[in-house]
Amino acid sequence: MPLTLIRTHPMKQRLLLIPVFMLTLAGASAQGTENDTLREKVMDSSPDSYNRWTIEFNAGQSKGIKPYAEGYFASNPEKHFAFKFNHFSLGTRYMISPKFGVKLDVAYDKLENSSGSESLPFEMQHIRVGLQGVVNAVRLFSFEERAGRFGLLLHGGVQAAQMTPKMGVNEDVTEYNVGIMFGITPQIRITNKLGFHLDLTMNSNVRQHFNWDGSYSDTSNNLAGSLYTVAAGLSYSFGRENLHGDWAIIPSESDEQLKALDERIGELETMMNDTDKDGVPDYLDVENNSIAGVAVDTKGRMVDLNKNGVADELEKYMDDKITTAADKSNNNEVVKRLINDGYVSVFFDFNSSKPTPASTQNISFVLTYLKNNPNASVDITGYADEIGSTEVNKALSEKRANNVRNTLIKAGINASRLNIIPAGEDASVDKDSDSARRLVRRVIFTMK
Repeated sequence: MPLTLIRTHPMKQRLLLIPVFMLTLAGASAQGTENDTLREKVMDSSPDSYNRWTIEFNAGQSKGIKPYAEGYFASNPEKHFAFKFNHFSLGTRYMISPKFGVKLDVAYDKLENSSGSESLPFEMQHIRVGLQGVVNAVRLFSFEERAGRFGLLLHGGVQAAQMTPKMGVNEDVTEYNVGIMFGITPQIRITNKLGFHLDLTMNSNVRQHFNWDGSYSDTSNNLAGSLYTVAAGLSYSFGRENLHGDWAIIPSESDEQLKALDERIGELETMMNDTDKDGVPDYLDVENNSIAGVAVDTKGRMVDLNKNGVADELEKYMDDKITTAADKSNNNEVVKRLINDGYVSVFFDFNSSKPTPASTQNISFVLTYLKNNPNASVDITGYADEIGSTEVNKALSEKRANNVRNTLIKAGINASRLNIIPAGEDASVDKDSDSARRLVRRVIFTMK
């Protein structure tokens, strides 16, 4: 059998590029990383967390299937595949939920005999308006994560059309039809908002008097007519969010409940932490840096009945140890460490450089150490809270340190052993808390 070479029509060549384009996009989407997928997820099932509106434009071929008068037909029997762009449509879609939506579109079709066919010439103008329901099949069957950039929409509804023959005995005579339509739309996302799709739609009229060639239809056709459309197009989603609901991976309500429960359990675990291991959870612990082994109250504060700023157990320990002369050397190191670690502080009222009465015992504690260790010297560091200007607080911290220094000088300590450091504001606590600010209006000591 001789081999016959068939010359491809230019329109066919352009059409053959569509599957190549789809495969190219699919290959590009396959190169996305797991992080890309995570960025595409919408972690909230609220409708406000994804875009719901889409504009769609299609171009393709429409073909009237039936009815035709004798001698008229749309296809060319000599060609296995012929394609002609004679269909254009513009529509908008609104997704009521991630699975279901509505679509309104307008289409224009120009139906005529195929060039080179043996059909008698005809030309029919067909303008249609359709209102349809839309189902996101990918989301309906819950395989959106596996589908990735691909999607599948099913649509169907009612349509109203205007038919106007442009030649023949009924030229420019217009009739109006109604009917139903349904179709399928596979799609692929190019960017977060732009998508490419193919569409196959079948229209069925229920009061069509005309044949598609423009003549009147035989009564045996029962006012019925059908039109098939194959088209390709672009869709663009718009809204405040980055991704349309067609593509967003939206967790179910049960997933969100589990996530919320997990977060609550995490919060409870954090609340039950006990940083200083004193038996009082952090959320109840006012002083979560208490010394291990020292008795605390129900709020985690080291017990200090005489309100001198030193825990009673530490105070008793120091008193007991200091009075033992044989262990004087070791005890000095213990006392020095306690002083240098800030357990002995002198506190002040707001905007005052005079120590509080309860702090007198702490000054006496430092005085005793200096008298028992004549070679020791001390840095006296003053602080203020953050209320007021930085310059004023710097001067106030210096006054506080000087006041304590003068008290020690008058108590018999040589001035050369006493060095003052005005540290200014202590920003380590919440300045809006009155009780917290009391802790930083202080003077601390560093023995040398």
